[in-house]
Amino acid sequence: MQKQPTIRDVAQAAGVSVAVVSRVLNPGSGPVAAATRARVNGVMKDLGYHPRTAARELKYGPPTTLGLLLADVSNPFFARLADQVVQEAHARGIQVLLMTTQEDDQLESERLATLIERRVSGIIATPTGNNLAIWKQLQDLGTDVVFVDRSIPSLPEVDVVSIDNFESARAATALLAAHGHRRIGIISGPAASTTGRDRIAGYRHALETAGLEQDELLIRHAAFRGPAGGDAASALLGIEEPPTALVVANTAQVTEVLRRLSHAGIDIPRTLSVIVFEDSPWTELMTPALTIVRQPIDLLARHSVQLALSNTQGKASGKPNVIRVAAELVERSSVARLQFSK
Repeated sequence: MQKQPTIRDVAQAAGVSVAVVSRVLNPGSGPVAAATRARVNGVMKDLGYHPRTAARELKYGPPTTLGLLLADVSNPFFARLADQVVQEAHARGIQVLLMTTQEDDQLESERLATLIERRVSGIIATPTGNNLAIWKQLQDLGTDVVFVDRSIPSLPEVDVVSIDNFESARAATALLAAHGHRRIGIISGPAASTTGRDRIAGYRHALETAGLEQDELLIRHAAFRGPAGGDAASALLGIEEPPTALVVANTAQVTEVLRRLSHAGIDIPRTLSVIVFEDSPWTELMTPALTIVRQPIDLLARHSVQLALSNTQGKASGKPNVIRVAAELVERSSVARLQFSK
């Protein structure tokens, strides 16, 4: 990781004194010609100089607390992520203040306001996808942010840590196609979420590669909370030519989908082959044991904490980091091999 540029580096590159750079950073502290101000600002941008972090540490001291803002800890994925983040932070002597949004924009806004009041050193968050104004306010205040699991495309300057959603869905779909399935359904997250979009894109790519038709009736988006996953499963079962295989790419809705399939009398994998994005122990204890996409939650947590602390301690490169970690497709017993080819 590159060394964070200093105010002296900026002054030298701009051909001015440190005092002039300081006046540019603190409007109203002294006169600066417009051309000089523009030149200094240009140099800071080119060098990736972020003075807010250094100023914040001078004012509040070294980082001691990270805010962790997750969607819903009743979701096993986020519960395990919270546990891993706390462990990673604790090992570095950092406390974690955990809050949840329940996938609600208003709650997210309120939680972020609280974290600002608490003067946390940085925030690791799974954003709802909105509240752009308050996310930008956090940046203006010098509070560093790392998005984990999902991101906001209109905030490309924020560091992101997630699994490779495209590849994980592509691999799951390709496995089903390789087993002879031609009608493959998918239940993913909301279309507005980056995870939902990327997983659908991976699914489509696998179908195209296998030479299979992309039937829009087989593609279902489901909210992360409520019975939406079960409703999506029922809708798939109710179409004229239902799928013979299903990728449940919405971790929060896996149990809702399986419950609805059970109530409908679906025999896995004889009636329907299933792959789920879930790694709870019960997936292996089911009959049949479920084929899963295993998300490396420990790596997501480690990278998120490392990035958050690198930012707050002024060790970041100055450019946004996007870290994609590979998920693992674990084959068990919930996928049947059909006797006909594609």
